[in-house]
Amino acid sequence: MSRRPHAQVAVITPTRLDPQRRNYFLDLYRSLDAQGLDFEWLIAPNGPDADPDTIPDLVTQDPRVTVCARPKPGAAPARNIAMNQVTAPFTCFVDDDDVLPPDSLGVRYRHAVETGLGWVAGWSADLLSDGTLKTWVCPTPVGRHEAGDVWTYWPSPERKPPLGHTMLLTRTEIARASGGHGGLWKGEDYVYVMSVTGRSAGELLPVVTYHYRDHEHQMTEAATYLDDDERGARVFSWLQGRDDRELRRRESSVGSADSRALPRDHEHRSSISA
Repeated sequence: MSRRPHAQVAVITPTRLDPQRRNYFLDLYRSLDAQGLDFEWLIAPNGPDADPDTIPDLVTQDPRVTVCARPKPGAAPARNIAMNQVTAPFTCFVDDDDVLPPDSLGVRYRHAVETGLGWVAGWSADLLSDGTLKTWVCPTPVGRHEAGDVWTYWPSPERKPPLGHTMLLTRTEIARASGGHGGLWKGEDYVYVMSVTGRSAGELLPVVTYHYRDHEHQMTEAATYLDDDERGARVFSWLQGRDDRELRRRESSVGSADSRALPRDHEHRSSISA
Protein backbone atom coordinates (compact mmCIF):
# COMPACT_ATOMS: atom_id res chain seq x y z
CA MET A 1 0.00 0.00 0.00
CA SER A 2 1.20 3.51 -0.73
CA ARG A 3 1.72 5.87 2.16
CA ARG A 4 1.58 9.61 2.49
CA PRO A 5 5.01 11.00 1.52
CA HIS A 6 7.14 13.01 3.90
CA ALA A 7 5.67 11.54 7.09
CA GLN A 8 7.14 13.19 10.16
CA VAL A 9 6.45 10.32 12.56
CA ALA A 10 6.03 6.57 12.13
CA VAL A 11 3.62 4.80 14.47
CA ILE A 12 4.08 1.04 14.84
CA THR A 13 1.34 -1.14 16.31
CA PRO A 14 1.70 -4.90 16.78
CA THR A 15 -1.67 -6.64 17.00
CA ARG A 16 -3.24 -10.06 17.27
CA LEU A 17 -6.41 -8.59 15.75
CA ASP A 18 -8.45 -9.88 18.64
CA PRO A 19 -12.18 -9.39 17.80
CA GLN A 20 -12.79 -8.34 21.40
CA ARG A 21 -10.47 -5.38 20.87
CA ARG A 22 -11.85 -4.27 17.48
CA ASN A 23 -13.55 -1.17 18.87
CA TYR A 24 -10.38 -0.24 20.74
CA PHE A 25 -8.43 -0.60 17.49
CA LEU A 26 -10.82 1.79 15.74
CA ASP A 27 -10.54 4.23 18.64
CA LEU A 28 -6.78 4.20 18.16
CA TYR A 29 -7.17 4.95 14.46
CA ARG A 30 -9.45 7.89 15.20
CA SER A 31 -6.99 9.26 17.75
CA LEU A 32 -4.19 9.07 15.18
CA ASP A 33 -6.34 10.75 12.56
CA ALA A 34 -6.85 13.67 14.95
CA GLN A 35 -3.13 14.29 15.56
CA GLY A 36 -2.69 17.14 13.07
CA LEU A 37 0.71 16.03 11.79
CA ASP A 38 1.86 13.81 8.93
CA PHE A 39 2.32 10.25 10.12
CA GLU A 40 2.61 6.76 8.72
CA TRP A 41 0.95 3.90 10.61
CA LEU A 42 2.56 0.50 10.31
CA ILE A 43 0.19 -2.19 11.58
CA ALA A 44 1.96 -5.46 12.37
CA PRO A 45 -0.48 -8.39 12.74
CA ASN A 46 1.27 -11.33 14.39
CA GLY A 47 0.14 -14.79 15.39
CA PRO A 48 -1.71 -17.57 13.56
CA ASP A 49 -5.14 -16.01 14.15
CA ALA A 50 -4.15 -12.48 13.15
CA ASP A 51 -5.78 -12.31 9.71
CA PRO A 52 -4.97 -8.99 7.99
CA ASP A 53 -8.23 -9.28 6.05
CA THR A 54 -10.12 -8.58 9.28
CA ILE A 55 -8.66 -5.08 9.57
CA PRO A 56 -11.53 -2.64 8.98
CA ASP A 57 -11.67 -1.09 5.50
CA LEU A 58 -11.79 2.34 7.12
CA VAL A 59 -8.20 1.71 8.21
CA THR A 60 -6.72 -0.20 5.27
CA GLN A 61 -8.01 2.32 2.72
CA ASP A 62 -6.13 5.14 4.42
CA PRO A 63 -2.98 5.87 2.35
CA ARG A 64 -1.03 6.50 5.54
CA VAL A 65 -1.44 2.85 6.58
CA THR A 66 0.85 -0.06 5.76
CA VAL A 67 0.03 -3.59 6.92
CA CYS A 68 3.16 -5.59 7.76
CA ALA A 69 1.74 -9.08 8.24
CA ARG A 70 3.88 -11.56 10.13
CA PRO A 71 2.15 -14.90 10.72
CA LYS A 72 4.34 -16.07 13.59
CA PRO A 73 3.60 -14.81 17.11
CA GLY A 74 5.64 -12.26 19.01
CA ALA A 75 5.21 -8.52 19.51
CA ALA A 76 8.97 -7.82 19.58
CA PRO A 77 9.79 -9.31 16.15
CA ALA A 78 6.59 -7.80 14.73
CA ARG A 79 7.69 -4.33 15.85
CA ASN A 80 11.25 -4.82 14.64
CA ILE A 81 10.31 -6.13 11.20
CA ALA A 82 7.73 -3.37 10.75
CA MET A 83 10.55 -0.89 11.38
CA ASN A 84 12.09 -2.05 8.10
CA GLN A 85 9.38 -0.09 6.30
CA VAL A 86 9.63 3.13 8.29
CA THR A 87 10.43 6.20 6.21
CA ALA A 88 9.77 8.91 8.84
CA PRO A 89 12.65 10.40 10.84
CA PHE A 90 10.94 9.62 14.16
CA THR A 91 9.27 6.46 15.42
CA CYS A 92 6.95 5.59 18.29
CA PHE A 93 5.05 2.49 19.37
CA VAL A 94 1.37 2.32 20.29
CA ASP A 95 -0.55 -0.78 21.41
CA ASP A 96 -3.77 -1.73 19.64
CA ASP A 97 -6.03 -1.13 22.65
CA ASP A 98 -4.69 2.29 23.65
CA VAL A 99 -5.20 5.81 22.29
CA LEU A 100 -3.21 9.01 21.88
CA PRO A 101 -4.49 12.33 23.23
CA PRO A 102 -4.58 15.27 20.78
CA ASP A 103 -1.13 16.60 19.82
CA SER A 104 0.64 13.63 21.43
CA LEU A 105 2.83 13.16 18.38
CA GLY A 106 3.17 16.86 17.65
CA VAL A 107 4.34 18.04 21.07
CA ARG A 108 7.06 15.39 21.21
CA TYR A 109 8.06 15.80 17.57
CA ARG A 110 8.40 19.58 17.75
CA HIS A 111 10.46 19.40 20.92
CA ALA A 112 12.76 16.74 19.44
CA VAL A 113 13.33 18.83 16.32
CA GLU A 114 13.93 22.02 18.30
CA THR A 115 16.40 20.42 20.73
CA GLY A 116 18.07 17.82 18.53
CA LEU A 117 17.60 15.19 21.24
CA GLY A 118 17.49 11.50 20.43
CA TRP A 119 14.22 10.88 22.23
CA VAL A 120 11.40 12.83 23.83
CA ALA A 121 8.83 11.29 26.16
CA GLY A 122 5.63 12.36 27.84
CA TRP A 123 3.68 10.96 30.74
CA SER A 124 1.27 8.05 30.39
CA ALA A 125 -2.21 8.06 31.95
CA ASP A 126 -4.44 5.08 32.68
CA LEU A 127 -7.71 5.37 30.80
CA LEU A 128 -10.24 3.85 33.19
CA SER A 129 -13.49 2.14 32.21
CA ASP A 130 -15.55 5.17 33.24
CA GLY A 131 -13.54 7.41 30.89
CA THR A 132 -11.51 9.13 33.59
CA LEU A 133 -7.73 9.41 33.47
CA LYS A 134 -5.14 8.64 36.14
CA THR A 135 -1.66 9.94 35.32
CA TRP A 136 1.29 7.69 36.07
CA VAL A 137 4.10 9.87 37.37
CA CYS A 138 6.97 7.59 36.40
CA PRO A 139 10.19 7.23 38.43
CA THR A 140 12.11 9.27 35.85
CA PRO A 141 11.77 12.98 36.71
CA VAL A 142 10.73 15.64 34.24
CA GLY A 143 13.62 17.25 32.38
CA ARG A 144 16.64 16.40 30.26
CA HIS A 145 18.57 13.19 30.84
CA GLU A 146 21.95 12.31 29.41
CA ALA A 147 22.62 8.93 27.85
CA GLY A 148 22.46 6.22 30.51
CA ASP A 149 20.92 8.39 33.23
CA VAL A 150 17.38 6.95 33.00
CA TRP A 151 18.67 3.63 34.34
CA THR A 152 19.62 5.35 37.61
CA TYR A 153 15.91 5.76 38.38
CA TRP A 154 15.41 1.99 38.32
CA PRO A 155 16.84 0.88 41.69
CA SER A 156 16.22 -2.85 41.16
CA PRO A 157 14.57 -5.23 38.66
CA GLU A 158 11.75 -5.81 41.15
CA ARG A 159 10.67 -2.17 40.90
CA LYS A 160 8.70 -0.65 38.05
CA PRO A 161 10.89 0.40 35.11
CA PRO A 162 11.65 4.12 34.94
CA LEU A 163 9.82 4.79 31.65
CA GLY A 164 7.33 3.02 29.42
CA HIS A 165 8.34 2.33 25.83
CA THR A 166 5.09 3.79 24.49
CA MET A 167 5.98 7.09 26.15
CA LEU A 168 8.99 7.51 23.87
CA LEU A 169 9.23 9.26 20.52
CA THR A 170 12.64 8.31 19.17
CA ARG A 171 14.75 9.24 16.19
CA THR A 172 14.31 6.30 13.83
CA GLU A 173 18.04 5.85 13.30
CA ILE A 174 18.52 5.54 17.07
CA ALA A 175 15.60 3.11 17.40
CA ARG A 176 17.21 0.89 14.77
CA ALA A 177 20.78 1.29 16.03
CA SER A 178 19.61 0.36 19.52
CA GLY A 179 18.41 -3.03 18.31
CA GLY A 180 14.70 -2.29 18.57
CA HIS A 181 12.83 -4.49 21.01
CA GLY A 182 15.47 -7.19 21.31
CA GLY A 183 14.66 -10.89 21.11
CA LEU A 184 12.48 -11.44 24.16
CA TRP A 185 8.94 -12.66 23.64
CA LYS A 186 7.88 -10.90 26.83
CA GLY A 187 9.25 -7.81 28.56
CA GLU A 188 10.82 -6.68 25.29
CA ASP A 189 9.68 -3.13 26.01
CA TYR A 190 12.15 -2.85 28.89
CA VAL A 191 14.98 -3.72 26.49
CA TYR A 192 13.88 -0.94 24.15
CA VAL A 193 13.75 1.67 26.90
CA MET A 194 17.20 0.79 28.23
CA SER A 195 18.70 0.68 24.73
CA VAL A 196 17.33 4.00 23.52
CA THR A 197 17.92 5.98 26.72
CA GLY A 198 21.32 4.35 27.18
CA ARG A 199 22.47 5.39 23.73
CA SER A 200 21.24 8.98 23.54
CA ALA A 201 20.18 12.00 25.56
CA GLY A 202 16.50 12.82 25.79
CA GLU A 203 13.85 14.65 27.77
CA LEU A 204 10.66 13.83 29.65
CA LEU A 205 7.98 16.48 29.23
CA PRO A 206 5.40 17.21 31.98
CA VAL A 207 2.47 16.46 29.67
CA VAL A 208 0.37 13.33 29.13
CA THR A 209 1.02 11.93 25.65
CA TYR A 210 -0.37 8.39 26.02
CA HIS A 211 -3.63 6.88 27.27
CA TYR A 212 -3.18 3.32 28.52
CA ARG A 213 -6.59 1.67 28.45
CA ASP A 214 -7.53 -0.33 31.52
CA HIS A 215 -9.73 -3.32 30.59
CA GLU A 216 -10.26 -6.97 31.44
CA HIS A 217 -8.63 -8.34 28.29
CA GLN A 218 -5.21 -6.79 28.95
CA MET A 219 -2.35 -9.26 29.05
CA THR A 220 -0.96 -7.44 32.09
CA GLU A 221 -4.21 -8.06 33.97
CA ALA A 222 -3.82 -11.84 33.83
CA ALA A 223 -2.92 -13.56 37.11
CA THR A 224 -0.05 -15.34 35.36
CA TYR A 225 1.51 -12.17 33.93
CA LEU A 226 4.21 -11.74 36.56
CA ASP A 227 5.82 -15.11 35.86
CA ASP A 228 9.44 -16.26 35.51
CA ASP A 229 9.67 -14.93 31.95
CA GLU A 230 8.55 -11.47 33.05
CA ARG A 231 10.97 -11.47 35.97
CA GLY A 232 13.77 -12.71 33.75
CA ALA A 233 13.11 -9.96 31.22
CA ARG A 234 13.26 -7.31 33.92
CA VAL A 235 16.55 -8.65 35.27
CA PHE A 236 18.02 -8.85 31.75
CA SER A 237 17.01 -5.27 30.94
CA TRP A 238 18.18 -3.92 34.30
CA LEU A 239 21.60 -5.54 33.83
CA GLN A 240 21.68 -4.23 30.28
CA GLY A 241 21.12 -0.67 31.48
CA ARG A 242 23.68 -1.02 34.26
CA ASP A 243 26.40 -2.44 32.02
CA ASP A 244 25.72 0.00 29.20
CA ARG A 245 26.12 2.89 31.64
CA GLU A 246 29.33 1.43 33.07
CA LEU A 247 30.84 0.87 29.63
CA ARG A 248 29.96 4.44 28.68
CA ARG A 249 31.64 5.69 31.87
CA ARG A 250 34.82 3.75 31.10
CA GLU A 251 34.91 4.98 27.51
CA SER A 252 34.44 8.54 28.70
CA SER A 253 37.27 8.14 31.22
CA VAL A 254 39.62 6.77 28.57
CA GLY A 255 38.61 9.54 26.15
CA SER A 256 39.27 12.20 28.79
CA ALA A 257 42.67 10.73 29.56
CA ASP A 258 43.55 10.63 25.87
CA SER A 259 42.46 14.23 25.34
CA ARG A 260 44.57 15.39 28.27
CA ALA A 261 47.57 13.62 26.79
CA LEU A 262 47.16 15.06 23.30
CA PRO A 263 48.42 18.60 24.02
CA ARG A 264 51.59 17.23 25.62
CA ASP A 265 52.20 14.90 22.69
CA HIS A 266 51.60 17.73 20.24
CA GLU A 267 53.95 20.01 22.18
CA HIS A 268 56.61 17.30 22.21
CA ARG A 269 56.37 16.74 18.46
CA SER A 270 56.52 20.48 17.83
CA SER A 271 59.66 20.90 19.84
CA ILE A 272 61.33 18.06 17.92
CA SER A 273 60.32 19.62 14.61
CA ALA A 274 61.75 22.93 15.68
